[in-house]
Amino acid sequence: MDIFRIFHLQCARRLPALPASHPCSRLHGHSFEVELTVSGDLDPVLGWVLDFADIEAAWQPIHAALDHRCLNDIAGLDNPTSENLAQWLWRQLEPALPGLSRIKVMETHDSGCIYSGPA
Repeated sequence: MDIFRIFHLQCARRLPALPASHPCSRLHGHSFEVELTVSGDLDPVLGWVLDFADIEAAWQPIHAALDHRCLNDIAGLDNPTSENLAQWLWRQLEPALPGLSRIKVMETHDSGCIYSGPA
């Protein structure tokens, strides 16, 4: 069974690998929506996969590190595409969040990526 929580980040970034003519090569901001999915068996006693509070607790250090910051200034996010952000989030969250199975990063209301962990 899958459960999920949705979180939000307000971040600035620039994508340095793009040509100067591309608008995303310049500093700009995003209201990212991040959906964390945890998969697992339903606990027969508690009736859940994981307490949503546990997902919140794993998220809090991420929020503190990224929200209202420039992603390019964060170690490991020198080229902070949504795809690279999703992989970075996975590496940060996976040790603290057993059963993490999917991270969805929306950079706009209609554009984003889904990462399901290393192959």
